[in-house]
Amino acid sequence: MLLSPRPGDSLCIRRNHHHHHDMFITSVTKSFEPRYSVSTKRRLVSSSCCYTTENEPILVSNDARVIYTVAPAMGHNKEAHPESHLRVPAIVAALEKMKLTSKFRGSEVVQLKNFKPASFDDIASVHTRVYVSGLEKAMDKASEQGLIHIEGSGPTYATATTFQESLIAAGAGLSVVDSVVAASRNGHDPPIGFALIRPPGHHAIPKGPMGFCVFGNVAIAARHAQNAHGLKRVFIIDFDVHHGNGTNDAFFEDPDIFFLSTHQDGSYPGTGKVDEIGSGNGEGATLNLPLPGGSGDNAMRSVFDEVIVPAAQRFKPDIILVSAGYDAHVLDPLASLQFTTGTYYMLASNIKQLAKDLCGGRCVFFLEGGYNLDSLSYSVVDSFRAFLDEPSLASEFDNPAFLYEEPSAKVKQAIQRVKSIHLL
Repeated sequence: MLLSPRPGDSLCIRRNHHHHHDMFITSVTKSFEPRYSVSTKRRLVSSSCCYTTENEPILVSNDARVIYTVAPAMGHNKEAHPESHLRVPAIVAALEKMKLTSKFRGSEVVQLKNFKPASFDDIASVHTRVYVSGLEKAMDKASEQGLIHIEGSGPTYATATTFQESLIAAGAGLSVVDSVVAASRNGHDPPIGFALIRPPGHHAIPKGPMGFCVFGNVAIAARHAQNAHGLKRVFIIDFDVHHGNGTNDAFFEDPDIFFLSTHQDGSYPGTGKVDEIGSGNGEGATLNLPLPGGSGDNAMRSVFDEVIVPAAQRFKPDIILVSAGYDAHVLDPLASLQFTTGTYYMLASNIKQLAKDLCGGRCVFFLEGGYNLDSLSYSVVDSFRAFLDEPSLASEFDNPAFLYEEPSAKVKQAIQRVKSIHLL
């Protein structure tokens, strides 16, 4: 595995043949060195399948079905921390193993390899300038000490590369949005986008970091869709097991960005109660659905049909963005829902169809949580298969012996409550 970031670009991956999963991750870990320069202006540059002018990315291939970026933040890592630098390489290894990359799929699956980090202004569309410049200044301290905590006594850490790599993660997401939007204006179904990025973003509040998250990648992309592309109405689906409190807070009073979060009731950070529906002009444009512990595939299928679909249909979005956390999986160590790989295939397939029905197919997924490397990477692999309209391989990954009966009466009650509050 040879990975050669050029200054200011993202990762260009050339693959040597490694058949062993652990070998792959070790080789990736050693080679993903954070050698980036961060520019203040964001601009897409040429890649294997996209070329650009200063502001307008143009997709060369009309048969692209999936477009993705990789930003693994290899320097942002803490020993024994679940949000580790092995997460994105594990996904990339699984995509290679299952032959879902452009090496095997030609122009059908496109990796955007050259993109600029997000600019200060991009980040400041969501976060306070005091926070952004303060984090940049804190990098000197992180260089001296090797690792610092940036969330009071909370679990969010920073290393010397965290600021740069967080800009790169946000910029990777923006470049996917740019390419998907450009493709949608070429008069055909655009590819689905997936930003395989970290650090994750949905807990980061406007004035600071929180819960492993540094910058709100999805929130920044939502503002970018509005400001750069005139896509006024943005529908955000957050199916991470934890409440996306940062995204929730950023748009709580905004009627043009609908935020919908499903999460485990009572889990970190304790926000996202069903009666948090937005305020002022934004009242009704925030939908929180806490699900009881043990909720699984049946619960999420009902939630999709009875809550997500009617909420999206009524809102009439111009683009759908997804905070795709894979920590509701039954094998994930940080929570106790029991989604399966098949649940994530269903979500990917149904969200793709929803975007096709409502907003010309414009849809981008952003990696959030997911801390068991196997269930994380298999679930992303099966999501890619859903994007490509290929059958799920979930039965090869999922072991029904791990599942127990879902609390269906409680789930039904939760769904009925949110439907009555939101008049769905």
